[in-house]
Amino acid sequence: MADSPTEYDETFDEMEIEDDEFDRLLGIVGDGVIGAAGGLVGTAMMTGVLLVAESVGVFSRESFAALGGLAGLETLGPTLVVGYLVFLFNGMVPFPLLFASVMEYLPGERPPVSGMVFGAILWTGFVLVFYEGFSGLGLALYVVLTLLAHLAYGLGLGLVFEYLSTRPDSLV
Repeated sequence: MADSPTEYDETFDEMEIEDDEFDRLLGIVGDGVIGAAGGLVGTAMMTGVLLVAESVGVFSRESFAALGGLAGLETLGPTLVVGYLVFLFNGMVPFPLLFASVMEYLPGERPPVSGMVFGAILWTGFVLVFYEGFSGLGLALYVVLTLLAHLAYGLGLGLVFEYLSTRPDSLV
């Protein structure tokens, strides 16, 4: 028990600081869950568009196998599966974290719009890395469909960010 009112006040202030730190930690974890959920939805939407691109011959799912090889993970299992898991991980962890940190600086008043801008920025690297020597109409389709895939990723990511971040605290 505190010997004087001053010691009691200091102990109470320390408890408030600890509660604030715990609340901040819970907020960070909650933001991480929102980011992972948004990344999962966005990556699923992107995968759908990439499957359409594959069906018209301007993308190959074997590109995912190359990701597993680049990461040095080919010994963990089938390279296509491992590569897609690397792709999914990137869509669910580092890219949503990056989006969360730059979202307020991107154009767009709502997260879905900012997410689409973010997806277009990510596309600039993807379109070069996964290019497989297409020309003519194939090149045009590759460019358009991979851009649409990234816009879908950003839209899904932004929609989930917007939806979950505006929910009551009890839901996240």
